[in-house]
Amino acid sequence: MNIEELKQEKYKCLEWKNVKPWYEQLKLAFEIKKDNLEISYEDWFSVGKKEDLTQEEHKLILQTAKKLIPWRKGPFNLFGLKIDSEWQSNIKYNLIRPYFNLKDKVVADIGCNNGYYMFRMLEDKPKRLIGFDPSPLTMLQFDFINHFVKSDIIYEKLGVEHLEAYNHKFDFIFMLGVLYHRPDPVGCLKSLAKGLNENGEILIDTFMIDGEQEVALTPNSRYSKIPNIYFIPTVPALKNWLNRAGFEEIEVLAITTTTNEEQRKTSWSFDQSLEDFLDKDDPTKTVEGYPAPKRVYVKARKKN
Repeated sequence: MNIEELKQEKYKCLEWKNVKPWYEQLKLAFEIKKDNLEISYEDWFSVGKKEDLTQEEHKLILQTAKKLIPWRKGPFNLFGLKIDSEWQSNIKYNLIRPYFNLKDKVVADIGCNNGYYMFRMLEDKPKRLIGFDPSPLTMLQFDFINHFVKSDIIYEKLGVEHLEAYNHKFDFIFMLGVLYHRPDPVGCLKSLAKGLNENGEILIDTFMIDGEQEVALTPNSRYSKIPNIYFIPTVPALKNWLNRAGFEEIEVLAITTTTNEEQRKTSWSFDQSLEDFLDKDDPTKTVEGYPAPKRVYVKARKKN
């Protein structure tokens, strides 16, 4: 696999019929040049203040942000414009924040979406920060925010399967909300291990089901109306996957139930969200009759 040729091929998406209007709008926003903007690493990741822009510039920022809907991850505050994303990703980030220190480390975020978590991670001062996500829309959302942040974050339109062929390895890898989208979860975790330096660590979260047996739920066609959900393990099964993939010191950090506080419809997101994915008469079940979404957060170290 020639990773550089692959990256060039991936960027041809900017000429796709459905992507080009987003890109053309973004190029207009890039005409706004601002330096030394105030950045806040709080729950609403904030860049700049309202008074930093003219009225016309504010109008262009609003037009661009709306053109790039849906915003799944966030929230962001851009020059006073509050982009209230479907996911309140600050809840997840604040939950995992006590369990890592990224200072001077080479870090990857697999399935990084629009980079919300990476922007928050900048506060840790990692040596290098690279996001992997093949989605054109989320890449353009990242570029929109980063044009004003001016960070050194690298956004690769690549997936977890490209890690072992990447041009360097990582000290710490995040993979949040990705594993259940992979039809080969053990193979996916092996790719993480191959992408790590010696003694490298991962922090992942994934859907889970309750139980002490080493088993996984395999949805028939959809789970919470999502078609590409393949395996939802018990915690013992997930630990077995990690062990088989080459990890040790497996630590369960937290188990949570997804709530309407964390995931909900907004004017910046899709027209359906968590409340539409659950049984209206029994919110402990999905519309398909499966257990409602719960997540397990796990940290592990690559075996020597």
